[in-house]
This record gives sequence, structure tokens and C-alpha cells, in this order.
Amino acid sequence: MKSLQFTLVITLFTALFATLQADSTVPKEIVSEPHGSTIPWDANRVDSHAPIGVMGDHTHHTGEIMLSHRFMYMDMRPNYVGSNKVSASSQLSMQGSGPFQIMPTNMQTQMHMFGTMYAPTNRLTLMAMIPVIDKQMDHIVANGTTFSTATNGIGDFKFGGLVGLFEKGNTRAHLNLIMSAPTGSIEETGFVPPAAGTIRLPYPMQLGSGTWDFKPGITWLGQGGNLSWGAQLRSTIRINDNGAGYSLGDEVGADIWGAFRLSDAISTSLRLSANIWGDIEGRDPMIMGPVPTSDPNNQAGERIDVFAGLNYHCQNGFFKGHRLAIEAGTPIYQDLNGPRLGMDWMVIVGWQKAF
Repeated sequence: MKSLQFTLVITLFTALFATLQADSTVPKEIVSEPHGSTIPWDANRVDSHAPIGVMGDHTHHTGEIMLSHRFMYMDMRPNYVGSNKVSASSQLSMQGSGPFQIMPTNMQTQMHMFGTMYAPTNRLTLMAMIPVIDKQMDHIVANGTTFSTATNGIGDFKFGGLVGLFEKGNTRAHLNLIMSAPTGSIEETGFVPPAAGTIRLPYPMQLGSGTWDFKPGITWLGQGGNLSWGAQLRSTIRINDNGAGYSLGDEVGADIWGAFRLSDAISTSLRLSANIWGDIEGRDPMIMGPVPTSDPNNQAGERIDVFAGLNYHCQNGFFKGHRLAIEAGTPIYQDLNGPRLGMDWMVIVGWQKAF
């Protein structure tokens, strides 16, 4: 499986990188390089944090606590087969003449992500995040009627640590070692008119994975003058099958970004995000029906998104130290095991405050 192969590559790269750096560098120390910068990392810069859509992007000093709240809204439409857009009606057929009598036409996801970070040492920052999710999907039936389904609730709880690898002048790197606990429901139901009853909803409408997931990664950051930059490699490895008899596909992703500091309080950013994920392994026997979202083999895909962002760090007054940020993005490439809905656009708004 392609996604598993990429996951293994990232995991091996992370382990190698840690081994090479652990014995030769000391976190939080300014190290002079013959051809490098000796300017220390400035954690108080407005652009010392990555764009708000990047998770686990920075560490903290001993004893620091940070609270955060992010709001994400994503709109998905239209359907794709491979990299080609297709209309929902083109994939429909009446009962007995084809696989799909129901097609999704669009989907909206809203998520509130509440997070906290605490640094017991300079080298280790602990973190935890819990999402509250709201989903809605609209459908069209082969006979021309339409209906909607919706779910909402708590998603999967994520926790772990960011382990500093090195800090050399104005660059630094850390490992992301995160676990995801199956606190989100995988038994969400809804009334579906063509079924004339309440049934378990398809996989994209569930709130969690149902599995314990390991999410390793590595993050590299740099800053100089009015510019800052960074990159993050990340992955999701499903450790077990869930209680319904399946596991979501493994995932791998990469982000690269740059930011420009307009003033001490304001910066702008540009980010590219690439993601690839596999099909579902196994099947929930309670999820069925003539709709592609119920097919475990119609879930894989790959996508590249571009995001533009604006960041604000209050420098004085009652709100000194508070950070506000926004990012908006859209895909520039997606190739999906369809037919399935592709992403149309996304916006993320966030608040952060360290104590």
C-alpha cells in the first residue's frame, strides 16, 4: 500500500535524524557554525509559530503552559474520479442497473479544536488536543429526490510530546510523538429516506477512527531578518482494527511554509500541504447501501493544498502575549479513489496564549 510505504519512510527518516542529532547537539544552546547564523532563536516573534493550520509546530521553555483554540470549516464538492471532476448525476443509476443509487453532492465539516501544551523541561513539551466536530452531507437519489444527514460530537483525543532535537543559531528541530485515542464515535446513525429508517451512517460521517493511532513526525524551523520558514513531515499509523471490524487507511503528509514579518505584531504566511491516505481495511457490516461513501475501497486519495495566512501577536496592553491567526486554502491537485467528494476550500481561525 502506497500510504504505508510512505509512512515507513518517514518513520525511518525520523529515527535516523534523531540518532544523528541526539549525541552531537544540545537543545536550547546557541551553536556557532562556520557558515551559519549565531543569532539565537526568538520565540517572541510574531512568526515564531507556524501557520495556524500546522499542529505541534513549536516547543516551550521549562514551566511554560499554552492554551489554544482553533476553529476549522471545510467545504467539500464536487465528486472526483481520479483527478477528474464528475457530476453526481453522472454516477447514478436506477436500482438494478448500476452500483450507486445515491450520491453525495456536498459536505461541510466544522471543528473546534481545544489544546494545551506544558513544558516540564526545555527539551520536552507535552501536548493534548480534543476536537468537537459537526458534519453535514447532502445527497441526491437516482429518482431525483434529495436528503441530508448530520452528526456531531467529540472526536479522537490526541496527546503526546514534542522532543527537541537541536537548536543551532536561528534554526531548530523537534520530533512529534503523538498518540490518538479512540474517543470519537464510530456508531453514528441518521434517518435515510431511501432506506425508510435510521441506519448507521457511512464512514466519512463518523466522528472518530475507533483505533489507537500513532502519529510520528518531525518539524524543522528557521528565522532570519523579517523572514521565517519551516517544514513538517507527519504520518498516521493505525495500530489495530476497531470494534466494528475495520481501520481507516494509514496517512502521510508534509507541510512547507514561509512567513514575512510586516511588523513586530503582524506577519503573513504561505503554506503548501501535501497529503496521501489509504483505503479502509476491513468493513463495518452495519455500513452498507448503494452509495460510494459506504465502500471501503472508495476512500483513498492524495491532495496538495495551498494556504495563505495572517498572524497577529499582541505586544502590549491587557492582551499582551495573545496570538490570533487565520489561514484559508484550496486544493491545487487532488486524485481520489472515486467517486468521492473532493475538498473545495477550507478556513482555519485560531487563538493561542502562553503563560
